[in-house]
Amino acid sequence: MSAPPADGYYARHIFFCLNERKNGEDSCARHDAQAGFDHCKSRVKAEGLAGPGRVRVNKAGCLDRCAGGPVAVVYPEGVWYSFVDKEDIDEIVESHLRNGRVVERLRLPPDVGR
Repeated sequence: MSAPPADGYYARHIFFCLNERKNGEDSCARHDAQAGFDHCKSRVKAEGLAGPGRVRVNKAGCLDRCAGGPVAVVYPEGVWYSFVDKEDIDEIVESHLRNGRVVERLRLPPDVGR
């Protein structure tokens, strides 16, 4: 795990869109984003990656990339992911959050929006 940035509290921050659109439009909540968030939070804690200077797992409202849902974004790198199951989350935790290596196969293409 790399050192935290000089101007930041966490080395990495992952935000999961948990937005649910009430008007019937597609949204991350309709693709079980909550389960991905819960699993990530649990794994980060179990792996000893949580806390100041390390990793923070957060809920987010709409991140406006619904067509790729469910989505999560990791900062400070600004890497967007789409995920399907717990194995995808495990790979993001181990590769990116722990070791700083982007999981290319899960990367959300830049042209995917709402």
